[in-house]
Amino acid sequence: MPPRFGKPSVDSARQILHYGTPRPCYQCLRKLQLRAFSSSPYREHRQTRQRRTMWRWLNGPGAVFKEPLPGSTNYLNAYDANGKLLRATKSRSSSARSDDQESEPEQADISSDNIEKNIASGRPIPKEAAVDLIPFPLNRSFRSQPVLSEEFKDEIFKQVVEDDKSVRTVSADLGVEMSRVGAVVRLKSVEKRWVEEGKPLALPYARAVLEMLPKTRFASGPRQPIHESINDLPVHRHTKTQIFHPVSESRQFTRIDAGKAFSQNLLPADERVPHPELITLEKERIAGVQSGEMRRRQQQRAEEEKARYEARAKVRQEIEERDVTKVALPHSRWEFRFRDIRVEDVGRTGRDKRGVGARYGFPHEDRKRGQVKIPTKVE
Repeated sequence: MPPRFGKPSVDSARQILHYGTPRPCYQCLRKLQLRAFSSSPYREHRQTRQRRTMWRWLNGPGAVFKEPLPGSTNYLNAYDANGKLLRATKSRSSSARSDDQESEPEQADISSDNIEKNIASGRPIPKEAAVDLIPFPLNRSFRSQPVLSEEFKDEIFKQVVEDDKSVRTVSADLGVEMSRVGAVVRLKSVEKRWVEEGKPLALPYARAVLEMLPKTRFASGPRQPIHESINDLPVHRHTKTQIFHPVSESRQFTRIDAGKAFSQNLLPADERVPHPELITLEKERIAGVQSGEMRRRQQQRAEEEKARYEARAKVRQEIEERDVTKVALPHSRWEFRFRDIRVEDVGRTGRDKRGVGARYGFPHEDRKRGQVKIPTKVE
């Protein structure tokens, strides 16, 4: 039996005759419009409010971050909610309370409105405090460390290469770690070679990065600011094990004895630091040695150490030439080197440094279950 269709009403028939198709309701049109963008009108409104807040901050307090401060960092933690530099505000308020207000220079008021005027007038910007070197406000433990300025790097390269000073002497005089001194010399050598070869350098990028970081500048005077700690004791691999070393109460246990407890060939801490000569100078100063005599002794020790280093390098080179067989093919840029290896070179434990390759998978037994850790006798 075929389905029956009811007769259309008079209103719907008038709609079809007048418009051609039935007119959809307002709620259907509203659903179609919202479905293309978001199912929630509140979420769309919230994103718009956040975007307006972002542009309001960029054009207001955040305008101070468009250009870096001259000779200073420009981190978010150094400003208040209104875009005012906190250390400039504190310095100005403290100088206003002091009696000698006229004798002190006027500090700069760095804000989004008068930053160009302050820079043009030459007002000094206060030096950053420790709280101003926090680039991430939610990570208070991280503080940006200073880097070497370009003139400081040039001075290090000049003293090592041109003045023929040792890396140890330059490190002690300028307060820069020896490994960093060596890195600066190598990178400066590469830079100068690239300039001679005509290779382009990313100088604008380097200058832009240096303007955003705290820097340690070279001082030509007698007092050079210390860039970093240069005499930290390195962690030796023999000291990473857990040792129970009993001693009698009447025995005087020194640093030399502590080194022998870990290994018979381990030097004491006073001799394993990067600059043992500084400890010797301090001992001589406490003993009352005159400054001229101290300099003379230090120069003599430096010359003796340089002679020993050159002698060791010469012996090492002779051993290399004796034990290594070099084979160079004609019209080739490569050179093959062969060395005779014996199985006995690895030693009884298989960990001798004369063995071939690096050996992994040999953990220490100081924390292994079943090992006797408590000492059984006192020597």
